[in-house]
Amino acid sequence: MSPRVRAAAAGAVAATVWGLQERFDRRVFSCDFSDVELLGRGRRSVGYVVHTANGAVFGLAFDAVRQRVDLEQQRLALALALAEHIALWPLMGVVDRALLTSPRAFALETWRHALFGLVLGRLA
Repeated sequence: MSPRVRAAAAGAVAATVWGLQERFDRRVFSCDFSDVELLGRGRRSVGYVVHTANGAVFGLAFDAVRQRVDLEQQRLALALALAEHIALWPLMGVVDRALLTSPRAFALETWRHALFGLVLGRLA
């Protein structure tokens, strides 16, 4: 399997892991936000497809960066996932202004992106 295909597959798996553990982390962080439900407009099955595709695309972007950067791939995947979280966080205001200002929602999304990055880095 080529490194590019492996990275895309790793991103898809990482996004699936994220989605599967959402029911758990929503309880831990006392925050009911679900990325999968948002992407699927309330339908988790559709949300999983979109989220998994997004993960595969992120895996491809990760592969392109890792070819140009001299950094251990697990650290790079984690850093890129957290950078995406920070860069896109202001868009949460479009979804729900209350979530944008919620420390619990921010912590929840930080956890999810960290988990995604760790799984991606391990599998890619």
